[in-house]
Amino acid sequence: MGPSSPLAAARISKPSWRDPRLLVGILLVFLSVAGVVALLGSADRTTQVYAAREDIAVGQLVTPENLSIVKVRLDDVESGYVTVEGGLSAGKVALQRVARNQLLPRDSLGTADALNRKPVAISMEEELPSQAAPGARVDVWVAMRGTGTAYEDPQLLLPGAEIAQIAHGSTTLGASKTTTVLVLVTDAQMPKLLGAQANKARVSVVWNPSGLTS
Repeated sequence: MGPSSPLAAARISKPSWRDPRLLVGILLVFLSVAGVVALLGSADRTTQVYAAREDIAVGQLVTPENLSIVKVRLDDVESGYVTVEGGLSAGKVALQRVARNQLLPRDSLGTADALNRKPVAISMEEELPSQAAPGARVDVWVAMRGTGTAYEDPQLLLPGAEIAQIAHGSTTLGASKTTTVLVLVTDAQMPKLLGAQANKARVSVVWNPSGLTS
């Protein structure tokens, strides 16, 4: 069979636009390009939001100096966070603790009169475990002063109170180390704790790993 035979000519002829194989190949190319474009577009759908530059305590005034700007992809949960586009309202305080590098939730901001918990300082000489850090929960026990130098049996006064801050120091003469724990107390709980402190009761703070408040 020579090179000019009809069969050889059919093998080397150019494919027609109506050739199904050619149409399928073109379709696959278009789908591949569209997939890459969609992937790149999806990866770029990020939003600029605020994050805490350092720990922000309850009641602390929140300003741009407290915050950094990060680009993240939030999708359906974007409405729950403070975005750069939406802006940061002036005069807002933290209603809940925001840890360092945590995104700033909208619900964490409010006015000072919306605070339902306030920090109260409790001084103690006992060491707390390392897990009892700001944001952790502790139980506050109170032993009222009895007759002479004795104290009554301790009673659980504040179960599951949140730690706002911890400061370490020493007594006036430097003879012993002290720890000051700021715990968040509601207005309803405030009179009992302040009354115990005013009557020189022995107040102890115990780490509550369960976090239960009742």
